[in-house]
Amino acid sequence: MSPSVRLQEMIRVIRGARTQGEERGVIQRECAAIRAQFRQADNGTRSHNLAKLLYVHMLGYPAHFGQMECVRLIASPRYNEKRVGYLGAMMLLDEKQDASLLITNSIKNDLSHSSQYVQSLALCTLGCMGSAEMCRDLAPEIDRLLRASNSYIKKKAALCAVHIVRKVPELGELFTPASRSLLSEKNHGVLHGAVVLITELCERNPETLEQFRKAVPELVQIMKGLVMSGYSPEHNVAGISDPFLQVRILRLLRILGRNNETASDAVNDLLAQVATNTDSSKTAGSAVLYETVLTVMDIKSESGLRVMEYISMTSLQKIVQTDHNAVQRHRGTIVDCLKDQDASVKRRALELSLALVSAVNIRSLMKELLLFLSSCPPELRAHTTSGIFNAAERYAPSQRWHIDTILHVLTTAGGDVRDETVPNLIQLITTATELHCYTVHKLYRALIADISVQSLVQVACWCIGEYGDLLLRGECEETEPVQVAEDDVLDALETVLQSHMSSPATRGFALTATMKLSTRITHNVDRIRSIVSIYGSCIDVELQQRAVEYNALFKKYDHMRAAVLERMPVIDKSSPGHTNGESAGGSIKEMEPTKRTQEVVLPQEPANQVCDLLDLLGGSGEPPQPSPALSTTMLGPVSSTAGGDLLDLLGGLDVTPVPPSVIVYEKNGVTLKLQTDRQTDTGMTITLTATNSTDREITSLTLQAAVPKSVQLQMKAPSGDVIPAHGLGQVTQTVLLNNPNKVSLKMRVRVCYTSQDFVCQDTVQIDSFPSPAW
Repeated sequence: MSPSVRLQEMIRVIRGARTQGEERGVIQRECAAIRAQFRQADNGTRSHNLAKLLYVHMLGYPAHFGQMECVRLIASPRYNEKRVGYLGAMMLLDEKQDASLLITNSIKNDLSHSSQYVQSLALCTLGCMGSAEMCRDLAPEIDRLLRASNSYIKKKAALCAVHIVRKVPELGELFTPASRSLLSEKNHGVLHGAVVLITELCERNPETLEQFRKAVPELVQIMKGLVMSGYSPEHNVAGISDPFLQVRILRLLRILGRNNETASDAVNDLLAQVATNTDSSKTAGSAVLYETVLTVMDIKSESGLRVMEYISMTSLQKIVQTDHNAVQRHRGTIVDCLKDQDASVKRRALELSLALVSAVNIRSLMKELLLFLSSCPPELRAHTTSGIFNAAERYAPSQRWHIDTILHVLTTAGGDVRDETVPNLIQLITTATELHCYTVHKLYRALIADISVQSLVQVACWCIGEYGDLLLRGECEETEPVQVAEDDVLDALETVLQSHMSSPATRGFALTATMKLSTRITHNVDRIRSIVSIYGSCIDVELQQRAVEYNALFKKYDHMRAAVLERMPVIDKSSPGHTNGESAGGSIKEMEPTKRTQEVVLPQEPANQVCDLLDLLGGSGEPPQPSPALSTTMLGPVSSTAGGDLLDLLGGLDVTPVPPSVIVYEKNGVTLKLQTDRQTDTGMTITLTATNSTDREITSLTLQAAVPKSVQLQMKAPSGDVIPAHGLGQVTQTVLLNNPNKVSLKMRVRVCYTSQDFVCQDTVQIDSFPSPAW
């Protein structure tokens, strides 16, 4: 490449380099040629060489040897050389280098040049890299240019003055008079520069801030002109007239109106006008509205101005925390937005309506929310029910109103409520002792009307089981007396047990309620015994276990049945044992879908199984359900302890103990179970069993295990590597673990197999192991 190569050719060659070394070689040769030409006399190529050097600098290579050349080109009388020189100074020089002081005189001369373009070059350079010394020397020249008649020069001088004020704040007083006069300009560029300059002056000097508060009417008129002006192709951005200038003016008005009532009053009408006439469907309009709302929140504006929140519901949620009463005044407008066709507007209006709920308006506003719940989109129901429950719990005027509200929600959107709703409602009902009769009558009527809402049916079954005697008595002061026969109640519960819509948890509630009624009625105990005995052979293990235990109460422990099935005590929600229906015996962690490693935490066996008999309702909530990702299969019966004959509920059944197993992996039809065959103080023998529920066989199955370093692992040979389809066979592998140091035992298993011509590989983490059967 010759030394006289053009800039475009140099760029092409550098881009064509195949390696970084080749690129470095090209740049080193070109830089050497540029140095040689810099040492020569003026040959007309200095500006071209500096332009190439600036490109080299942009690539990150050293270019400091071109600094003095920038000084020479700035002093040149030729415009094309001066332009490249100033560009080089802005890129290669900064205020810390002595070479920057050498161009001060040239900049001063160019600020007085007859050409506006030369003046603009000097202004841009000073505003970019001017040091404090340069700013002090050239500030009078900038002030003079601020008063010039040329708009092109004034807008650049204003931005240069901003740089000077930031470098030397005490020079701000010099620009105050000129900056005030710039507000009368019609050119948007000059106005933008003037507003930025005034903002900088006001933020740095309280006295200047007071002076410019007198200019608020002028700023308001400029802003109104922008908001109400027609279409202007020169300044229009997405239908908004110069949003950049609008944002700057709003920001300045926020500073001027802060802690000043006079300035704030002058701005109030403008802010309302901006909020009303600005289209927020575009990004430019949203930016203007955002600055408007921030200004409303920052200045001493009238509380009535908060009405603009219905335009921007999201921003209104910030205001409701600071000026709740002002937003409350426009509650009707916000509630009307719940009927808007736009889903996003409905969501924001819902969140704001929930935030407006208070002890004063809970009754009226809750009516609107319940009305909205009956017709709200499905995606908003869960959020609506959650918000209604929280508001009712916090501001309920009475327990009856609280119970009625929750039952109304369950009737309207029972399928979208949270899991903890059932135990929470049961806890509320138990504490409202004077409303037991009213509640059980109301829930019974709801159960007769509809059994499809599982949460409502569960609460109804629980109440009927607990307070069935109050229902049959037919005496209730809170509601119309209704005579209910024993057969009617049992028919309702049996309908729940037999319905295909009832979940296993709901059937458990219904069966327990039926059993509890055996101590609350007198003429249909034999029918209850018959219903319970039917479910002793139910396919559902949980329901079968309950039925077997209840049958034992009828036969062997009938003398204890009344004491065992007496009413539950009042549930104290704040007590340590209250778990909102969660199993107290342990937890099963469900892994996040994005994680490939699954945590397996097995339920611990209860220390005293008398609790299973005494707490036949399973606490205040649903029976424990297995996690979707993991499930435990307890194949053995409840083992008896030293508790005596009371615990021998399954007496007379000859069942051979089978080691309990746990599913540690279930994916793509492949299920991997783990069971403990033998366990000692320092060792354990476990068996991994893989089955296949798909319609194709699984091939190339391999299991790999890893344990902590202090634990010895031995894996026996597997029974095979092919798992037959449709669960017709299985593959087993025995693992021996020796733990001499008795450390916390953990194991990680990697499962690899081929399914339908693609290879699957997953890893599961096992943190606890099931106990052996003996």
